[in-house]
Amino acid sequence: MSTSVDIIIPVYNEELSLPTCLKTLIPFCQENLSNYSWRVVIADNGSVDQTWHVAQRLSEDLYTDRVVGVHLDQKGRGRALRKTWLESEADIVCYMDVDLSTDLSALPLLLNSIAEGGFDVATGSRLQRESQTQRSFKREFISRSYNLLIKLMFQTRFSDAQCGFKAASREAVQQLVPDIEDNNWFFDSELLILAEKKGYRVADIPVKWEEDLDTRVKVISTAVEDIRGLLRLKFTSTKKDTL
Repeated sequence: MSTSVDIIIPVYNEELSLPTCLKTLIPFCQENLSNYSWRVVIADNGSVDQTWHVAQRLSEDLYTDRVVGVHLDQKGRGRALRKTWLESEADIVCYMDVDLSTDLSALPLLLNSIAEGGFDVATGSRLQRESQTQRSFKREFISRSYNLLIKLMFQTRFSDAQCGFKAASREAVQQLVPDIEDNNWFFDSELLILAEKKGYRVADIPVKWEEDLDTRVKVISTAVEDIRGLLRLKFTSTKKDTL
């Protein structure tokens, strides 16, 4: 019996990008994931454009055997991942950004690290020596500074907390996700930090990554939110250690 995989695509106001994403993702999976039983889950988190209608059309008319849609009334990537990951019955869950900034060639490696490599969580990394990235100096500087801060605060081993390309076993998800407090961008960092601190094995997969100039991410405000999340985690863990 093949290993089952749910590939989550969180979307917010992506009515134009979503069809393009699936037009690339579905053929890639058909060609490269033949040893898995996979499906794509579109997680619309509070879109106010036609994204949900597009998702319904794609899942009900074009890709009926491969794609399902889930709608949430509230915005938040972490919230979308929490719902879809916890409700999934797949052996492995993963997610990627709708812009496919991370090259799909790393997807089999991401999944195999869990299915065959003995890891519990896997994350794409734009900061390993073998990684290939194209992005602005500002984003590169903020990313490296943020990940250095994580290492200094938590002595973690993974190299890139924020890459929108992650996977986890069902067992790890059921144990880790209920303890994650953030429902937005910091969800990723919190997942990896908690995973390492609880003794789960985290695979660090070098990726090819190209910046999407039409990204919805507000870099500065997201960085501030992430730092607040780090301080919350540090304070909470310190407080618990003293009890």
